[in-house]
Amino acid sequence: MKIILKENIEKLGNKNEIIDVKDGYARNYLFPKNLAFKATKSNINVIKELERVKEKKEKSVVNTAQKLADKLKNISITVSVEAGEDEKIFGSITTQKIAELLDEKGFKIDKHNIVIETPIKNLGVFNIPIKLHTDITVEVKLWVVKK
Repeated sequence: MKIILKENIEKLGNKNEIIDVKDGYARNYLFPKNLAFKATKSNINVIKELERVKEKKEKSVVNTAQKLADKLKNISITVSVEAGEDEKIFGSITTQKIAELLDEKGFKIDKHNIVIETPIKNLGVFNIPIKLHTDITVEVKLWVVKK
């Protein structure tokens, strides 16, 4: 029996995928648990339309992220902090602080998209990667200077 999966099912297939399964498996397990539905012509057309809309939306998101990346490419932000000996700062620079600095420049970036591998605890210049999309990452220059 041909069915369309409603969810990703391990060892079976991915969401919206059309697969062949045994009749009993579909009727007794997949249909009652609302994991799949029968692959009729109308259902296949609905799924194709949903995938087309999803692709169009994804392209729009990627274009928006790319435009934002082009703008962020040349951005440099500066933070003034108290520092002690050996250019070590008190505390550390967090993703929240970087997000606030970018917000002041007019860029709304979620702090979870800012990738810092190790905490910034020294004065200096750092390249901070910002993940705007799964395929689009841009680096922003962060200057940590002494007050």
